[in-house]
Order: sequence, then C-alpha cells, then structure tokens
Amino acid sequence: MSTYTTSWTVVPEPFTTPDATALRRAYYAEVAGRYWKRTATEAEIDQGMLDDPADDLVPPTGRFVVGRLHGEPLSCGGIRLLDPVTAELTRVYVDPRARGTGGGAALLDVLEAEGRALGAERVRLDTRSDLVEARASYARQGYREIPAYKSGPYAEHWFEKRLV
Repeated sequence: MSTYTTSWTVVPEPFTTPDATALRRAYYAEVAGRYWKRTATEAEIDQGMLDDPADDLVPPTGRFVVGRLHGEPLSCGGIRLLDPVTAELTRVYVDPRARGTGGGAALLDVLEAEGRALGAERVRLDTRSDLVEARASYARQGYREIPAYKSGPYAEHWFEKRLV
C-alpha cells in the first residue's frame, strides 16, 4: 500500500468491485472516445469490456489496484505477467478531475511493487500517440521507449522499466 501527501491511497482490489468496475468503464469511455473523437456509447463501453476482459488481473499472475484521493475512487490499473520476469501494465487510468495531484505516480509505484511481488524484473506497456498525458507520465516515472514487443490496433508506443 502507498499513501501520498495529497491523500492518495492505492491498494489491490478485485476488478469486479463496484468501484473498480466504474473506473474500468471510465477508462474505456475515455480511451474509446479519444480514439473515435466522440463520446463512446454505453453499448460500446460494454462491448469493449467484453472484448478485453480483466480475468488475468488476479493472483497468481496478475493484480488490479484502485487509487483513492481523500477516499474517492479516482484511479485504477492492472498488471499481469507476460512471462516469468516480464510484467505488463494495462488499464492504467486517472480520472481527469484528479490529474496533476500525484495519482499517476502513486498508481505506478504500487503497480510496480505488485509486479515485483509477482517476480517480474521489468514492466512493459503499450499506448497510443493521442494519449499524450499518459506517455509523459510514464517518461517522468522512468519508463523508456522501446521497440514494439507486441502488435495491436491501438499500440503505437511501447515502454519498459527495469524493476530490479
């Protein structure tokens, strides 16, 4: 667990809780809306969650965490093992109302600690060009751009950070 001076608390939580589900829906709404350049519909969000389930974000191969600012759930993220020494971040989200408050750093600190607990020596992620804030946050937290380690329709930038 990590607590920040701005009252961020980030702890593991099942991805199925009401707070975690609401945050995952907000994540999909934002990334889909930005990609399509319009507001995502509830049906599109439902389909996105079906197409990309979070079933692998549970022990012993993954974790999901929720961050709260002054007790309000405003961030989330998942980490999963790709292989015994490589973890991958997914569904990393900070509510726009809480950006700039240290929530992203708090979230990444806990996700990296969870990755170490899973045995990972490095963590990777992919993101899109239009998610400028996310890319800047990863760079501030010590992630460096690497060549593509996987392909996908929404993967345009790949990052890695050593955990050991």
